[in-house]
Amino acid sequence: MTHPPAYDDAHPYLRAASAGVRHHTRALAPSDSNPPQPATRRHLDVLHAHLAALLPLLDHLGETTRPPHPAAGRHLAAAHTRLWQATSEVHAAFHLLPGSTTEGAEASACQPERLPEGPPVLTICQRHLAAGHVVRRKTTPSGLRPHTTVCAR
Repeated sequence: MTHPPAYDDAHPYLRAASAGVRHHTRALAPSDSNPPQPATRRHLDVLHAHLAALLPLLDHLGETTRPPHPAAGRHLAAAHTRLWQATSEVHAAFHLLPGSTTEGAEASACQPERLPEGPPVLTICQRHLAAGHVVRRKTTPSGLRPHTTVCAR
């Protein structure tokens, strides 16, 4: 007979990811030797990847929790929607930062009808479109509001 792991040993990779986020947040805190720095495209790309990786986990937890505990499942589904909204806003912010090889807001905007100029734009847009496809299969458009992204697809 196997016993469930002790609380401290449960989900070690998720706990390590949370610790990494906390460490990164502390490292970004302004100090005398570390003046505040604005976000960069690279930074938002990594943050978007983290948020997008949480989407399927939260979706799975919501779906498996809902049958035995409907109210908790609904809260997890709402959290999934809010996480998608946060992911969308990070994606939109990414496209508003400078860093495109071509100048102008239109050049750096997500344009699904043509391929972006390459990494990291290609990566974040592909990830965002793939995550959006999954989210929109399970959520109504009105359930995703407020939803303001550059890439409206």
